[in-house]
Amino acid sequence: MTTLISDPESPQAHGKEGCAPEVPKAPGRIHRVLAHEWTLAAVGSVLLAVLMTWPTARHLATTIPQDVYDPLLQAWQIAWGGHALATDPADIWDANAFFPERLSLAYSDSLLGYAPLGMIGSGASAAVARYNVIYVLVHALAFFGAYALTRQLGSRIPGALVAGMAFGYAPWRLAHGGHLNILSTGGIALALAMLARGHGFSLRDGYRAGHPRLGWILAGWAVAAWQITLGFGLGISFGYVLLVIGFIMAMGRLRGHRADASGRVLIGNLSGGALFTVTTALMARPYLHITEMYPDARRTVADLALYSPPLRGMLTAPAESWLWGSSHQEVRATLAAPAEMTLLPGFVLIGLAVIGLGLSAWHPRTRLWLGGATVLAGYLALGTQAWGGGKYGYLFLFRHLPGLDAIRTPGRLVVWVTLLLAVLAAGAVSALCDRMDAIAGEKPDSGRRILVRLAMLAPVLLIGIECFNVTPHPRAPTTPAALLGERGPVLVLPSDMMTDPAVMLWSTNGFPRIVNGSSGFSPASQERIRTVSASFPSAESIDYLRTIGVRTVIVLRDRVPGTRWQGAAYGSVAEFGVDRRDVGTAVVFSW
Repeated sequence: MTTLISDPESPQAHGKEGCAPEVPKAPGRIHRVLAHEWTLAAVGSVLLAVLMTWPTARHLATTIPQDVYDPLLQAWQIAWGGHALATDPADIWDANAFFPERLSLAYSDSLLGYAPLGMIGSGASAAVARYNVIYVLVHALAFFGAYALTRQLGSRIPGALVAGMAFGYAPWRLAHGGHLNILSTGGIALALAMLARGHGFSLRDGYRAGHPRLGWILAGWAVAAWQITLGFGLGISFGYVLLVIGFIMAMGRLRGHRADASGRVLIGNLSGGALFTVTTALMARPYLHITEMYPDARRTVADLALYSPPLRGMLTAPAESWLWGSSHQEVRATLAAPAEMTLLPGFVLIGLAVIGLGLSAWHPRTRLWLGGATVLAGYLALGTQAWGGGKYGYLFLFRHLPGLDAIRTPGRLVVWVTLLLAVLAAGAVSALCDRMDAIAGEKPDSGRRILVRLAMLAPVLLIGIECFNVTPHPRAPTTPAALLGERGPVLVLPSDMMTDPAVMLWSTNGFPRIVNGSSGFSPASQERIRTVSASFPSAESIDYLRTIGVRTVIVLRDRVPGTRWQGAAYGSVAEFGVDRRDVGTAVVFSW
């Protein structure tokens, strides 16, 4: 028998329940999920994106970032993708714009990977709102992808935050506020993070035996395949980077330097690589057809020279930069194409990366490889402006690697410069964290520890300040009443690079076939139609439009003044068998 001996002042002595400390209950599954680092990182990424892209989220359905040209085109692309998936997936590339041409979705990066989101909502307002939501989310994914990648590589949390902020909001990205295909870099970093995790690889520990995970390998390849469906503007270079990484892995395995030589890893990479290859081939088919039908669609060395940035572009911020925009105005004035030549990754990022070459959580040899790869990527990004005219750099690749002859903007390779700088910077900040922890450990004062942890967030804040933007948010044009319910095929006048993106957006109300279109490539037939229609409503122009299948011409009276169509709203058409009626601010001619 056990005898309980109680203290006279204890609760037991007074017949009360003891106050011994209870064993804490293990947190439930929901609590563990909500409090997990990756949940917090994902939610934080979205909240940060809302803040850094403000006021995009404030007027989702009425304003659009940057301008009313390329963003309207891309809002139409996403809307068309959703419409085609729901109605006729087999003809998704034959979009309603550029009538009577075919494969018009392939005239530029298609953003096909966002097509499922295009099935949500209908009409122009929904297309604008959808675009704005995706615009915010691509920034969130870029931050999260770089955060996940550097964490997997062995970075401390502050270092990963630095990498995420730098990769997701680098100043050069502000020049591409109207190019959703170029802003969509998150899948690149996230795919690399998943593949690294699947192979059990980090920059601190290398490959760890017994840590390959088939699921993560397959997921990484799936994300890489999805990234390709957004377009080849970044997808081609991403594919070649994966090929180089695969070659290095294969060489390491042959030399016996790899610890994960299991059959599961081989199966995962073969299966995932096959998925990526098939996806790339399917995406490339319509673009190859375009180059067959229109040989002039191929990019030339002259095109490449026009968009190749000089070295000073690497240290020049776009006009949309809050911190550097005005001070770099004179330098931007010397650039032929500022949107493609203002390539500043961030001065704070560059500084941290330079520190990371000497002080880092990564091994010295790793730092040298990262530094060398950064210099190489920067050299390639200069195109024909690089040393030797790019003869041994991008120009060589342009002439010999399949697919690169479709890319006229080498400066967009700055995405790889930024990612490599971010990894170097993460290594530097992680090393500082390790040293700060060691100092705080010598004097275990809770206040000191808190100050040390807060101090390590300073690089994140500095990068964030450098990434603030003054991106304009103009109002999206309202759909004219004349286009509502129109069945097409229809030509809207004026038809030019300034008006056609708006017409494409307006056509999301029912998707009638429209002659109008604006994209990275314009077929000769479009200029022919514009030239002939300049005399509209002449007999010659009406006969020609009838011949190609156009049934309706809508003249926007508020937009034609000062254009070659300024007389199109007037003139007698009764003798041509044409019906004329006024609808709001437009004149509708139909036959």
